[in-house]
Amino acid sequence: MSLLKIIAAGAASYGLYRFVKKQQQHPEHAAFAHGEADGASNFGEVRNAGPEAMRSDPPKWDRVDQSSDESFPASDPPSNY
Repeated sequence: MSLLKIIAAGAASYGLYRFVKKQQQHPEHAAFAHGEADGASNFGEVRNAGPEAMRSDPPKWDRVDQSSDESFPASDPPSNY
């Protein structure tokens, strides 16, 4: 009798796990704005520079932020410092 309870609890846990895992799937990448990460046009998965290419808007955005975003992932600093 206890073996059936263990099997039932395991099956219920697995079902709950699958349900939660399915709910957590996101079709788009977190860093990209909607429509930025289309398959054929962005095969390297590189985000365009600027706040308009971000999913969430930054509270403030100035020239230094723009230069830093444009130079990423290069190790050299932007030339306008």
